[in-house]
Amino acid sequence: MKNELDTKMVLRVYDKIRQEGKETDGKYRLEGVVAYTDFDGYTLYINDAKVAMQFGFHNQYHFDYQKSDDFDEFEKKLKYIDKTY
Repeated sequence: MKNELDTKMVLRVYDKIRQEGKETDGKYRLEGVVAYTDFDGYTLYINDAKVAMQFGFHNQYHFDYQKSDDFDEFEKKLKYIDKTY
């Protein structure tokens, strides 16, 4: 299944989580969503309890989840963070 998100929105949400979220051990948490990078900062990781997203070089991304409903809820959380913060 192919899922597409607006890459600019993903980057905005990542930045908002870093700005507004609580930091613990290099990971930032906001509204149940965790965001962090790998050691060189080229790959972003954004996840909640059921969905993991890896966002990398040249705006390539990959999702890992079990059910499409889980992805839909994850997407709603990202959009909520984007509009609220």
